[in-house]
Amino acid sequence: MSVRTASKAFILATIVIDMLGVGLAWPILPKLIEELSPGGISEAAFIYGLIATVYALAQFLFAPFLGLLSDAYGRKPVLVLAQGGLAIDYVIMALAPNLWWLVAARLAAGILGATMTTANAYMADITEPAERSRNFGYIGAAFGVGFIIGPLLGGVLGEIDLRLPFYLASALAFANFLFGWLVVPESLPVAKRRPLVLADANPVRALRRLVRFPVLYPLLIALFLTNIAQRGLEAIWVLYTEFRFGWDVGDAGMSLAFVGLMFVAVQGGLVGPVVKRFGEWPTVTVGFLLSATALALYGIATVGWMVYPLIALHVLGNALAGPALNAICSKTVPDNEQGLLQGTLSSVNSMAIIIGPLGASMVLSAVTREQPLINLPGAWFIIGAILFATGFAIVLLRRRDITD
Repeated sequence: MSVRTASKAFILATIVIDMLGVGLAWPILPKLIEELSPGGISEAAFIYGLIATVYALAQFLFAPFLGLLSDAYGRKPVLVLAQGGLAIDYVIMALAPNLWWLVAARLAAGILGATMTTANAYMADITEPAERSRNFGYIGAAFGVGFIIGPLLGGVLGEIDLRLPFYLASALAFANFLFGWLVVPESLPVAKRRPLVLADANPVRALRRLVRFPVLYPLLIALFLTNIAQRGLEAIWVLYTEFRFGWDVGDAGMSLAFVGLMFVAVQGGLVGPVVKRFGEWPTVTVGFLLSATALALYGIATVGWMVYPLIALHVLGNALAGPALNAICSKTVPDNEQGLLQGTLSSVNSMAIIIGPLGASMVLSAVTREQPLINLPGAWFIIGAILFATGFAIVLLRRRDITD
């Protein structure tokens, strides 16, 4: 096995272990908030939106800094430190006696949540530009593997004790810390590193600096809008399906595991062939259109079984578009700015997490009251469909500008 092949295997294994821990916690955290809050689903949705905003603000402020650190000192130290921090974070969540502990834990998780940023930069380091779409797809597939197993275990263990999955997640994160420290090689040679300039860690400055690459500006807007829709969907999924379909923790875990299975199938097996056959730009536009359609149908679904084919359609579109759009962006910057790029993309996602979960939670809170403002439980999904359709239009117009 070549060094490059071994490096890919190492980073993908790291992501699988990390996402297994995240997947364990995903169906549990909203339920734990519901348990610790005095009100029902409406109040839990409101509080969850606020906690998600704290997490997103931390990621938005620190993602460029961690990306710059990886450009200056290498990818491996950032990965290892993030995993060690997450091991502690999960213990804090498991022990949380009140909502303030959860807020502190999510703040710490946001600061240390650089795994995706650094993993993408790592993958860009060890692959040629022509291969990046496929390899970014492998990263998505690795996420999917973790989400297949994680939510299933989280749902099963959460039925026993809502806090039990956090202890298992902590153990997995610690194992990942040891794995990264002892096994994962460094991907960025010293000759390709760039000096650490703290002024570049300003997330707004990082965005402004990347605007000098003209192809990025509209793509960042499209990414921002679609991420608002996606992050909002993820934030309210567990509480929404409980309210709309009467699902429990196990049902939510099963649906999230199905999401992971679809991501593995699409990003592990379809991204490379689809991009090779049709190109990156068409893959992004068609993917956004498929997701817009699925979200609109989510909004009017009335029984739980309808969700599964819509998950398949939505994941097909979003999982194809994401790696292709990431590859387009990565080709616009030099090798020694890949960490900055990935940190900035993470900041865009973090800004979406600030708006998406907060907006979706407020909408869900409004429609689940005893006297709802509007009798449309799936209102957020309709909004999400509009956002994906807008992203589709932006990418389509940008592609025409470049080709004309």
